Amino acid sequence: MSYYIFLFSLYFIAFLLCNAEPLEDKKALLDFVTKLPPSRPLNWDFNSSVCSNWNGVTCSLDESRIVAIRLPGLGFNGTIPLNTISRIKGLQKLSLRSNFITGYFPSDFLNLRNLSFLYLQFNDFIGPLPDFGVWNNLSVVDLSNNRFSGEIPDVSLPLLEQLNLSNNNLQGVVPVSLRRFPNSAFVGNNVSLASCSTHCSKSEKHGRVGGTLVLGSIVVGGFLCLAAFIVFIYVLCSKRKDGDVFDAKLEKGGKMSPEKVVSRNQDANNKLFFFEGCNYAFDLEDLLRASAEVLGKGTFGAAYKAVLEDATTVVVKRLKEVAVGKKDFEQHMDVVGSLKHENVVELKAYYYSKDEKLVVYEYYNQGSISALLHGKRGEEKVALDWNSRIKIALGAARGLARIHSENGGKLIHGNIKSSNIFLNAKQYGCVSDLGLATIMSSVCQPVSQAAGYRAPEVTDTRKATRASDVYSFGVVLLELLTGKSPIHTTRGDEIVHLVRWVHSVVREEWTAEVFDLELMRCPNIEEEMVEMLQIAMSCVVRMHDQRPTMSEIVKMIENVKQIDAENRPSSENQVESETQHKSSQGDSPPPIKGDE
Repeated sequence: MSYYIFLFSLYFIAFLLCNAEPLEDKKALLDFVTKLPPSRPLNWDFNSSVCSNWNGVTCSLDESRIVAIRLPGLGFNGTIPLNTISRIKGLQKLSLRSNFITGYFPSDFLNLRNLSFLYLQFNDFIGPLPDFGVWNNLSVVDLSNNRFSGEIPDVSLPLLEQLNLSNNNLQGVVPVSLRRFPNSAFVGNNVSLASCSTHCSKSEKHGRVGGTLVLGSIVVGGFLCLAAFIVFIYVLCSKRKDGDVFDAKLEKGGKMSPEKVVSRNQDANNKLFFFEGCNYAFDLEDLLRASAEVLGKGTFGAAYKAVLEDATTVVVKRLKEVAVGKKDFEQHMDVVGSLKHENVVELKAYYYSKDEKLVVYEYYNQGSISALLHGKRGEEKVALDWNSRIKIALGAARGLARIHSENGGKLIHGNIKSSNIFLNAKQYGCVSDLGLATIMSSVCQPVSQAAGYRAPEVTDTRKATRASDVYSFGVVLLELLTGKSPIHTTRGDEIVHLVRWVHSVVREEWTAEVFDLELMRCPNIEEEMVEMLQIAMSCVVRMHDQRPTMSEIVKMIENVKQIDAENRPSSENQVESETQHKSSQGDSPPPIKGDE
């Protein structure tokens, strides 16, 4: 019996050893961020699992050691402290790019003998390059856009596939061992690929210099002129065609590299700006290299589903027709990014350059309410029951009410539609695309189906208001009730506007004809549907000053059905300023002036 107990104990000890966390590696990382804290918060805590929960950290399959650290764009500012990262002996991949790291290359990094991938570009390192020869497993090295100086060491790295030392202060001749890499790996330095003395003797140089120089000058001069002309024509044509190619690929609904999204001549100093509390560990370069799927082309630009290397999935929207300059854009993004509410899709980050403006949101994998309502109805399609639709309406109403209470009651949404509403973790409606209407050009107006959400007064003024948001929300309520799109065609190709159609049906007192047939199968909900219809009709009245506020709408929907009493305080805590502004809710917030 004791033998079996002993054997079991050995197995148990072995199990604990195999599944124990890499505590020493964990302590090394905590020492690193303690001595060089990032400006963006990390979710690193000693009491949580480093292998399962820490952003930017990857462990081996048996979780016995850390093998990858990816912390780009987190705002590290200063020198890398010695005896921290270098203690992680099993480290294979290190990315600290796009930070503000200064000083010499850490000498103790030479202890990381398993290192295969090293990304330190876009920092401020100085001094000589490290002796790469000690890293026999190196596959990728990127030290570009720093201030490394001195000569490039002559090393033999047979496994090295990618090298980038561009835009430093390096000098001398590129070693023979590294000349297999393209010239782009060394541009922006004072280096040459070869020395003439290795190919010509002094006598040969003097004997041939006359004729060779004359002939060479003519050939090289002609070639440069031709090349310059070709480049000029290419740049001219590409500027005209880039947008057309982008749109063509977008309309086909295929996949395309995000590198096509951001202009090639972007300012290298422009970086993604992350809002406080965002724990994403990636930078602009990660975003450009991620696999991207086109989700659609909306009112304000194209949206992509981007899957990054660490499996993080985000939605990236490429904005078009932005009407404000960088300063006003950033100020507005600060207002939008500071809004945290369970029924508003959180803005995680943004990017601004002269040519491109991007916004980054969390990805919701259940799709939009538009897709759930109007998508193809196959055998696997789950119909939205009445309780689900009420939760969608209530959540979206709470989110919109919170938006209207922000920034002294001046913040509006401006583009409410079912394709901008998603399901959160509790299956309530969650509003996306917040605040983009305010910074977009007035000519950037919804077309076709999206026009069905537009309040009558917006057609004339082209200015969204809180009251026009209420109208658009009322159209969404009608969608939930009828199952029909805001603008749709009948079998006879007749174009039907949902709001007009509902008005006509209600006028004839055929109210039952309004509701979605899928809802009619649910018992004992007729009274609740009629109440919801009355709320929707009050939202879409023609006179903007006769529409209720979103805070009032929240209370009305809550009174239709008590489906979440425990969450009731979230709607009752809305700022009272919205009610005080009701008399002036048709007024547009002051326009933002650009600085360009």
